[in-house]
Parts: sequence; C-alpha cells; structure tokens
Amino acid sequence: MQYARQLMSVIDKNDISGTDVTDRDFREFFMKSPVGRMIVAVDAEHKGAYAEVNAAAAAYFEMPREHMLGRTPAELFEGKVAEQMEHAFRNCIKTRKTTTFNVLPRFPGGVKVQTFILSPIFDAGGAVHYIDVTIRPDMADSMHLQHERDDALMLMTALFDASGMSIIVTDHHGRIVRVNDMFLKEYGWKRDTLLGEEFLMIVPPEDRALSRRLHAAFIDHGRQGSREVQLLRKDGSVADVVITTALLELSQKRRFMVSAIRDITERKHLVNSMKRAKEEADSANRAKSAFLANMSHELRTPLNAIIGFSELMKNHLFGPLNNPKYEEYMEDIHFSSRHLLDIINDVLDMSKIEAGRVELIESEVAINEVLDSVVRIMNDRAKTQSVGLDFKVDKDLPHVRADQRLLRQILINLVSNGVKFSPVGKSVKVRATLKPDRHIRISISDQGCGIPADKLKVVMEPFGQVNDPRHNTSQGTGLGLPLAKAMTELHGGFLTMESKEGKGTTVHIDFPPERTLSAYAPVSIF
Repeated sequence: MQYARQLMSVIDKNDISGTDVTDRDFREFFMKSPVGRMIVAVDAEHKGAYAEVNAAAAAYFEMPREHMLGRTPAELFEGKVAEQMEHAFRNCIKTRKTTTFNVLPRFPGGVKVQTFILSPIFDAGGAVHYIDVTIRPDMADSMHLQHERDDALMLMTALFDASGMSIIVTDHHGRIVRVNDMFLKEYGWKRDTLLGEEFLMIVPPEDRALSRRLHAAFIDHGRQGSREVQLLRKDGSVADVVITTALLELSQKRRFMVSAIRDITERKHLVNSMKRAKEEADSANRAKSAFLANMSHELRTPLNAIIGFSELMKNHLFGPLNNPKYEEYMEDIHFSSRHLLDIINDVLDMSKIEAGRVELIESEVAINEVLDSVVRIMNDRAKTQSVGLDFKVDKDLPHVRADQRLLRQILINLVSNGVKFSPVGKSVKVRATLKPDRHIRISISDQGCGIPADKLKVVMEPFGQVNDPRHNTSQGTGLGLPLAKAMTELHGGFLTMESKEGKGTTVHIDFPPERTLSAYAPVSIF
C-alpha cells in the first residue's frame, strides 16, 4: 500500500518522465524490486511506451533496460507478442481498472510468464496517464523449479551424509556449520556438540594458532590443497589425518571451507612401527658387531694365556715342573680357563633361552642358602677389587619355588656387575624381603658410576652395553643383565632397574606371590 500511495503521489505530480523518477527512495525500491515492474506512459492516441523498467523486468525479457525505455511493444517484440501487449494496454485504458492479462506461454529466452497485472494511474484530469505493469511468473513453473531445487538439495545432502569420507564445513568465522555422519562415527563427536562451535575445538592445542591463520588465509584466497594434520577425537586421543579443502561461495559472497578428511592413523602407526623395527634391527646389528669385536678380545686373552703358559711349562723353560714359577702359571691358566668357560656359558645360556629350550627344574629353595653360596663364589673377586659385600635377609623369609641353579646364576651375574663397577672402598648391598602382598623381592645395589637414563633400555638387550666395547674392553660380553632378566621372566617374575649417573645402580628381582611358600628358612649371618 505504501508503494502504491508513493507511486500515485509521483504520478499525480507528473514526476515520471522518461527515466527521471525524482523520489530517490521510491526509485531505489522500484529498481531493486525482485518482481518485474514496468511503467508504461500513455500518449494522446492511447498508445503505450515504456517510461521505466526495473532490473527484474529487463532480465525477464533478456533486454538491456536502456534499450526498452521510450519504445513501444511493436518496436521491441515481434508478431503476436507485440499485438497482445498493445491490446492489453488499450484494454486497461478503456476499462480504467486493474486488469490481468494472460500472454503467450513462453517468451524469448524460454522464460515462462503466466500473467501481467496492469494498474492504471490517472492524471489530474482523470485520464489514464501511466500504467503500472507487474510481471507474475507462472506459479506451476516456479513450483517445478522449487521441487527440482529441493530434489537437488536432498541428493547433495544424501551424498554428503552417505560419503565414505569424513566431511566438515566451516564458515568464514571458523564455525562448524555442517558435519557428515562419517565424521561423527570416525571421531566420536555428537552433531549438536560441534554445530556452531569454532573448528579449533577438534584441533590439538599446540596446532590451534597455525590452524586459525591457515583457515583465514583459505577463506580469503581459496587456494585448494591437501596437508597432513592432527585432529582430536571426542575421547581426547589424537588422529593423524590428511585434509583436502575446497572453497564454496554462495549468495551475498558468503564463503565456506569444505574439508574432506582421510584418516591415516593406522598407516602412520604402521610406518612408525616399521621405522622403530628398522632402528631396533640396526641397533641389534650394531650390538652384535660390537659383541663380536669384543669377543675377539675376551676369548683371545684367556686363550693366549692358556697357550703361552702351557707351552712354557711344556718346554720346561724354568726347569723341572716343581719350580714355583710354574705354580704361578698354573693359577693364571686356571683363572683364564674359568673366565673363558664363563663367557661360553653366558653365550650358550642366552642362545638356549632365545630358542625356548630352557626348562625350569623347580624345587623348594631357601633364599638365604643361595645367597650364602653367592658370597662364597664372589668373595675373592670382591676382595681383589677392594669392594665389600653386604648381604641381609628378612627374618623368617619364606622359601620360594624356583630353579635353584638359575636363581644362583641370576644373583652371581648381578653381584658380579655390582663388584665390577664399584669404586674401591665401596660395597655391593643385597637385600631379600617379603612384601605385603607376599611376593619376594631381592635387590642388588652398588655405588658405581651409574647408567645414563637413555641407556637403561640398551643394557637390558642382549649384547647391549653403555660404551662400545671396542673402545672399552673391561665390560665383558654384555649378557649379564639380559641373562638375569630372561631367567627371572622364566619364573614369571620381573627385573627392574633404577640408576643415576654418579650415584650407582639398584636392580630389583620380584618373584610372583604364587611362588612364595609357607615354609620359613633360618637366616644366615654373612
């Protein structure tokens, strides 16, 4: 009504002349109306010419607006189209009433028009001076287009939701506006939790600043591409994904980022696992190379002593065999032979354990008795290196079900390591206790140089050593700790280690509670 009154006011003042409509607000409303509108000027002979045409009307007829102004239908259209339009104008002038007029079903360009609505506008004398023409599209055709649009929208929605790839859509503010079912299934989120929220909620905190900048740059420039990133699942775990982005621009220059997401977490884990396996294999090869290099020293030294001293005795270099020098050589031969036997036994024991050929010969074992034997075996070596042995066992410590030979070997290996790396004047401490859950723990502590934190895992592997034995040949074969660990695990137990550089090392052996027996052993005094 306001528009009609404003139009009547303008016409009454004769303000419409050619393309000159003086009321600026009215003109802007008229020109930008989404409905096709035309003003037809009527001359004295009751012929009509287009005085003003808005953009929507010009688009309907697929003609420039300037081309239509001041011209009659006969000058713009051909045949019956022009005749019917002129007949419609004359009919409106004659009846002096608003009329509707059906025209040909299709106009140039394929635009289908059902009806023109013609409204007469009178001058001060009551004559029809202008005709306001409104174009009304065919409603059936409009509904058909609407149905097609709805069908296309449903199809795209179905493809979006049924896609086997996760898809997420964000607006220029970085807010999530659409997310498909696959994304929700893959990453555990709920749709209501995500919609309307900033996409950074699914990005790890350390990546959010960069992701925000990249998103803003993409919205501005729309450069498509793929990159590998990490996303947060609902449970807080991190997924490795590849995101491929595309720019979607809708009406009013609204821009959105469409992100297709491909999960590569398993592939990434596989690659990392293969990388770790290769590193471990390389490390094992290096350890074996170092072991073989060290074995050349460890085996040759005692063998050379055995051969050399034996030849001296064989050749009676110092006279008859009752010479005191020969007794000294006999001690060296015996020591070298025992050392060589220990090395060979370590290698063979490790080989048997790795091959699964070691069977436990279990019996009821008194811990204190085993420790007694370890003290006797290690006492001379400890004295030679000026290292003390401090053994203590809990009172009434129960017996344990174990392989006594292997248990003794475990303790000898660990105490031997403690003695080897302890400074002069220090002690190796051994403690055996019963824990509240009735499992027995044996701890061996030294006050040596300790082991760097990054080497703790290395020394637990076969042939693994803190330093390269090719440059430090005093460390042995590197099998002592791995053998002790493997033998402990054969009993279902655990071997753990604590160490600080410059402070020393403590190794704990924990046997499972089911190996603790009810009998109690008398405590020896070491």
